Order: sequence, then C-alpha cells, then structure tokens
Amino acid sequence: MTEVTGREGTWVFDYDAVRVVPAKAAHPLRLAVGELVVPLAVIAAVGFETDRKGGHLRLRPRAGADPLTHVTGGALPEAADPFRLTIEPKAAASAEYFADGVRDARMVAGVPDGPAEGWLLPAPSAPLSTTGEDGVASFDGDRVRFEWGWAAESSKRSGGAREVAVGDLLGVEWTPKLVRLRPIGPPSTQPASHDPNCFRLWGFKKDIATSALLAASVVARLPHPAAGSASTSDTQGALSAQGVSEDQDTVLRRLRELGELRRDGVLTEDEFSAAKQALLRKL
Repeated sequence: MTEVTGREGTWVFDYDAVRVVPAKAAHPLRLAVGELVVPLAVIAAVGFETDRKGGHLRLRPRAGADPLTHVTGGALPEAADPFRLTIEPKAAASAEYFADGVRDARMVAGVPDGPAEGWLLPAPSAPLSTTGEDGVASFDGDRVRFEWGWAAESSKRSGGAREVAVGDLLGVEWTPKLVRLRPIGPPSTQPASHDPNCFRLWGFKKDIATSALLAASVVARLPHPAAGSASTSDTQGALSAQGVSEDQDTVLRRLRELGELRRDGVLTEDEFSAAKQALLRKL
C-alpha cells in the first residue's frame, strides 16, 4: 500500500483501487462526494505534473465511467475536482512513485483504454436540491423540479414550477453557472434567462457542489452514453467478473515488493526499472 497527502486530502493505493479521502478544509464538492474508492477498471490515466510550488497529482477516469466527471465535462474549478491533488515540494517524490505504481498496476490488470460501457462509480444519491439565481432546483430520483424565485425572469415565473420526468429527458448539461435540461423534442432557442429548461446558478462554492451532484444523479439515470454500441467487450463489471489471473496477481505482488525496495533505498532506480521490465515481459 502506498499513500500521498496533499493540500486537498490523502490518496491511498492498495494495488486494486485508489482511495480518495478529502481533507476537512477541502472544497464543498469534495466533502459532499466524501471518501471515494476508484477501482483500477475506472482509471484511464494518472500522472504527476510538477511546478515551482510542487505540483499536482491527477487521475483521469475513463470516459463513461463516472457520472460526475461525465456531466461536468472538465468545467469544475480545480479546487473542486476530486481527481486532482495539490502536492507540496517535499512530497513530490512520493507523488511520482504513487503515479508509477498506479500505471504499472493498471497495465498488469489489462484495463482497456477505451470508454466504459456502464457507470463504474456510483451516482450521487437522490433526493438532492440546490439553490441558485433562479430559485430552487431539486431531484427526487424520478423528476427534476425548478421552483422559480424572485430573481427569475417573469416569463419563467408566469409559467409556474417546471417539472420534468427522467423518462422525458435526453440529457443534462452543467456549468458552474447553469443546469440545462434537454427534454425530448426540438432544442430550445431561447436564452438561458427565459428558457424554462435552464436553471441559472450563482456560482458560489456550495451551489457548484450541490448542482453538480444533482446533475450527475440525473444523468446516471438516463441511458448510458455507450447504450446501443455494438461493442460488448467492456460492460459494467466485466473486469471484476473475469477476475485477475494468477499470473497477474503474482506480478502485482512482485511489483509492490519491488516498489517498497526502491522506496527503502535497497534498489537503485536503474535496478528497479530493469526488474520491473523483466516482470512485465512475463505477461
């Protein structure tokens, strides 16, 4: 097991999954997500990016694996991203070692590079609600409801509360300033301020957290983005159903042992690299 601690929390890797534990002072979205277990099957890439102040450890989920990542589409503020960890200079070597270990284990486990064909991380639990410039948005697990407040345009308020069943939706769009429903039918051409399918947000930290979770909970109940694909090689849970072969278990165990020897100074970097490549060739 390896772990690294940064400004926003601690990441722990046990060679089967990365456990993301937020710090008490982390962004409200990280705290709302809570401790997150990310199996190897979810991970598309992991890396450590250095800068003058230390760097950032980043984990990128596979496309279609995580509802929150899917619906936010890279629009989350960096402080809110649960898959980004700010690293101080003194922990840079540990972060590089951590990233190497995850990459090696992912390769040994044979995790596909392509999109997942089912959600591999859990969706936020409903009911959920968020406040914003337009009033209050809520989701009970079956229906999204927009209740217009005093700051909403009169055209929205005059139509009464907007309520849409999940079964009547094609999708959901999210930004830090907006949640937009895409009902079945022709797309709306109205501006966000007048479109009853658009809920405007203030952009505060708490509202970013609650609105992103709400949007992720809705999108997880819609047909998966890969639905209808001809490929069936990577359905949800397929990796766990197949299991990891005995040879892969042996290689993972030996990689863990080699990593510990490198960390303790018993092996040089060159010796570690040579031994690792010899192990991987066995696969």
